[in-house]
Amino acid sequence: MFNDRLRQEMKKAGRDLLPMALIFMDLDGFKGVNDTLGHDYGDLLLRQVAERLLQSVRNTDTVARLGGDEFTVILSELKDNSDVVRIVQEILGNMSTPFHLQTELVEISASIGITLYPEDGGDAETLIKNADQAMYAAKQQGRNRFNYFAPFMQEASQMRIQLANELREGLKRGELRLVYQPIRNLRNGRVEMAEALVRWEHPQRGLLIPAQFIEVAEHSGLISSVGEWVFEEAASQIQRLQTAAGTSFQVCVNKSAWQFRHESVSVSHWIELLDKFALAPHSIVIEITEKLLLEANREVARRLKSLRDAHMQLSLDDFGAGYSSLAVLKHFKLDYLKLDPGFTSNPHLCEAITTMAHRLGIKVVADVSKRRTSWRS
Repeated sequence: MFNDRLRQEMKKAGRDLLPMALIFMDLDGFKGVNDTLGHDYGDLLLRQVAERLLQSVRNTDTVARLGGDEFTVILSELKDNSDVVRIVQEILGNMSTPFHLQTELVEISASIGITLYPEDGGDAETLIKNADQAMYAAKQQGRNRFNYFAPFMQEASQMRIQLANELREGLKRGELRLVYQPIRNLRNGRVEMAEALVRWEHPQRGLLIPAQFIEVAEHSGLISSVGEWVFEEAASQIQRLQTAAGTSFQVCVNKSAWQFRHESVSVSHWIELLDKFALAPHSIVIEITEKLLLEANREVARRLKSLRDAHMQLSLDDFGAGYSSLAVLKHFKLDYLKLDPGFTSNPHLCEAITTMAHRLGIKVVADVSKRRTSWRS
């Protein structure tokens, strides 16, 4: 019905010479509600979202749910383009107002993409694609906002697809590399840890850092393969590092929140790899983000517990960038806190956090130099 209505409104816009707009909306945080409260609450939330959408638009507009948490709105017969901004701002305001789901109070937001007819496209498929790309750009800019479609977005989308295909081939050709950031123990001055950092040696683009390809890996589903490669490569190199620095030497390996949510973390496979290289479980420290802990559902919590049961250690990356509580730190029994770089310029704040962490039995890691050498206490 949505597709039929969209084509009808496009014909009407061409006949009456009144432009129309297509809005593509995706909910920010919906998956967290589904995972933590269950699908029944997720369904309740979708119903309330639909009701608020209907309240935000005019009687002549069309609201549809395409699937999952994706909604579209057809704004027809626009006499003034400012009407689009007014309606979209009302939608964003209504979506960011807390939802009452039985006994639960839930806060989400929305990311919205806008495309105009006939300026941005002459057929329904193009308009839908353009609105989707504009919505993606809104998410990239921080969520809870809207973005109009622009031609460069199509180019950016094509570049992401191309980069994903190149990464897929790069994995097969062995183009990924590991570099290590040393971590020095302040008590004895020795380097006793290192963080494994992945790089992609692209044949045309040169050496790429994670910020240039990890997001593409997550959206294309390649992050699981990248993560497994990093773990196995680190495990294969730890023997050499431990021979040089001592058997207690550890390597931190980052694990994407995407992996914990979307993939079954194969702890047994990791243990098999450690056994293969005759390494103790504590040789590798799994580094996770605050966001993962704050949004952890039962399955994520189970996977994290399985790491603890296997005697592997956990490190929390960029502590202080989010909203972690002491209860979260105690519940997940972390071994290391890695301070957000913004804290290291404030020695009093560093001292307070370090004292707190030590009382909880947690060690602290911080980057304190431009040479990318960290210290641990």
